[in-house]
Amino acid sequence: MRTIVLGGGIIGVATAFYLRERGCDVTVIERESDVALATSFGNAGVIAPGYVTPWAAPGMPFKILKYLFKPASPLIFRPTFDLAQWRWIARWLRECDLARFRVNKQRMQRIAYYSRECLREFRGHHPFEYGRSQGYLQLFRTAFDVELAQPALAVLRDAGISHREVSAAECAEIEPGLRWARQAPLSGLYLPDDEAGDCARFTRELRAICEAHGVRFRFDTRVTALDVRGRSVHGVHVESAAGSETLVANAVVVAAGVDSADLLAPLGVKVPLYPVKGYSATLQIVDDEKSPRAALMDESLKTAITRFGPNLRVAGTAELGNRQTTLREQALQTLMKVLDDWFPHATAPSSAQFWVGRRPMTPDGAPLLGPSGIDGLWINLGHGSTGWAMSLGSGRVVADLITQREPEIDLDGLTLGRYRGS
Repeated sequence: MRTIVLGGGIIGVATAFYLRERGCDVTVIERESDVALATSFGNAGVIAPGYVTPWAAPGMPFKILKYLFKPASPLIFRPTFDLAQWRWIARWLRECDLARFRVNKQRMQRIAYYSRECLREFRGHHPFEYGRSQGYLQLFRTAFDVELAQPALAVLRDAGISHREVSAAECAEIEPGLRWARQAPLSGLYLPDDEAGDCARFTRELRAICEAHGVRFRFDTRVTALDVRGRSVHGVHVESAAGSETLVANAVVVAAGVDSADLLAPLGVKVPLYPVKGYSATLQIVDDEKSPRAALMDESLKTAITRFGPNLRVAGTAELGNRQTTLREQALQTLMKVLDDWFPHATAPSSAQFWVGRRPMTPDGAPLLGPSGIDGLWINLGHGSTGWAMSLGSGRVVADLITQREPEIDLDGLTLGRYRGS
């Protein structure tokens, strides 16, 4: 079967890997010059199925208002005249209900845990280094943060997920570098089975494996439209330095992040995606003893600190505003404040390399996998800030569906069907 995957981020490359493994002829189309140069490039790198949680959570609207005018904020809201923004916000507000939160979190955890199983199986066949570390520690600054975490803790308990609520002293035992923090956390939550790794580095290695097995990558190539006739896909129209052409395919997978919505809209396929921007800073470690060993999350400012070998990645901030990838000074200051609060002597601030990416988020948090409603056209999108944590599982599920295999997990609530009629 001739298949085309649109998008060279971790989601698209993982999909291509499993399609090729199942015998398909695969071509990946990417507008950038290499894989993982957009949203997959500078993320936190955390693979934490126990932590994955919808942005739409009880207390989040109040938290947005609380931080709206503070200089250090995990959230930046910039209202626009874009009707799509307000429709997305209205849907998001409905999902902040406790009952909806529990359903959405369980859906996200289902695909995230399956994805981690796929990753472990993959590593057994393709071992390579990508800055991996084990364990994930959440830090709570205030009683308010602990209160907001209670619904998520209840889901962890109900699902039997391994976790420990820890004291400030125990936080420093898990991460000794916290002994030099400018303040002590009120408490923490430790998830020993979660992990982290450099998503962009992994994606580049995965590309090499795909190419060795016959997957073709076409870079610097822009998709202008999908070739759909009679409610059936026939290929894609593309433009590159060589000119315009139509690539023929039996199946097309749209995994192009936030750009997916514009490709699908002319076909009547509506996907409720909106770009919620995230930021990161990558810095060189100068004092190993005073640095973290693995990955942490500042729950108050929703900012992760992740160790990648000789470097630290500080990533966070959710900006709901325009669609441009513009670096906001306010967001960068929040990242550097979090690093300075917890690990003030770990890095050289002058070495910071800043990044901003557009996370393709659905209002309820769960991704959209599977059929689009058009024959031969499939979707793998909407993973938000947890694409790395869900990537291999999502790619495998979609590859199974395309090749008419039964997916290994229940897809209830993970397909476009949950939005039909809404």
